[in-house]
Amino acid sequence: MLQKIACIALPGMAPFEFGVICEVFGIDRSDQGGPVFDFHVVAAEPGPIHMRLGFDIVVHDDLAAAADADLVAVPAYYMDTLVAGDAHPRVHPDIIRVVQEAEARGAWVLSVCSGAFVLGEAGLLDGRRSTTHWMHTDRLARRFPRTEVDPDVLFVQDDHVVTGAGTAAGIDAALHIVRKELGAAAANIIARRMVVPPQRDGGQSQFIRTPVIECQSDSFASVTEWMLENLDQALTVDQLARKALMSSRTFARRFRAEMGTTPTAWLNRQRLLRAQQLLEETDLGLEAIASDTGFGAAAVMRHHFLKVLQTTPTAYRRTFGARKAV
Repeated sequence: MLQKIACIALPGMAPFEFGVICEVFGIDRSDQGGPVFDFHVVAAEPGPIHMRLGFDIVVHDDLAAAADADLVAVPAYYMDTLVAGDAHPRVHPDIIRVVQEAEARGAWVLSVCSGAFVLGEAGLLDGRRSTTHWMHTDRLARRFPRTEVDPDVLFVQDDHVVTGAGTAAGIDAALHIVRKELGAAAANIIARRMVVPPQRDGGQSQFIRTPVIECQSDSFASVTEWMLENLDQALTVDQLARKALMSSRTFARRFRAEMGTTPTAWLNRQRLLRAQQLLEETDLGLEAIASDTGFGAAAVMRHHFLKVLQTTPTAYRRTFGARKAV
């Protein structure tokens, strides 16, 4: 059970990534039915910790508070050093020990952005897939050649080690752990309070790919909104083009240029996201969900789940189906 959380404060931390961990795990949301965590910020040397942007925070707990944590989290740090050259700041040996002990006892270990380098120094990335901010992925791969670095994802889970990409991807990675441990309902409550999507483009598969870019054009915004309202219908490119007052060829070309994908691919992705929601939040049968989302048949829906999420609708529901938040 995910109850005690320890966030390790490092000299030169990035405030946003540190704040993400505090925001997800450090706030009492019991008034809305959300989880309450025993949250601690710890440091190898308690006292003032210098942040990257020129101010200090004061940490009172030492690393002993992390000894029995269910999750040990490492935020981003020393970003300028990582970008500038190959020299890497020394990680306090007690931090390395705490991270290693957490992994050895089966606790979750989470890194956000360049925090992955701490996990690498501790040997936790050896033989595992990992990620970090795209600016640092090549450097991470060079420094730790025994890890398979994926530069194209928001986060990677390998066993109980989760590495998040840059900045806001830390939210995705943290919410993923909440979903795995406490279920979709708990993650949704936290996400709603934070005014962020509870899940961006992914699910049970061990990574989440970059989400579809939102369109900026008013004409496409109205069309995509209409598509979302009619997912259960057999929508064609010709029909969508007429809705946008364009020829089919022009519509397909401009849609791909603005959205980064084809109308059909975008539509299938939204259908998949809607199916995930129904699997999480309802008891509808697979055939009914397939019909409501426009897949037509459960077999077709299963094909798309396997292709994109590397899992089946049944397995997805078993893992992420609604549970009572605690």
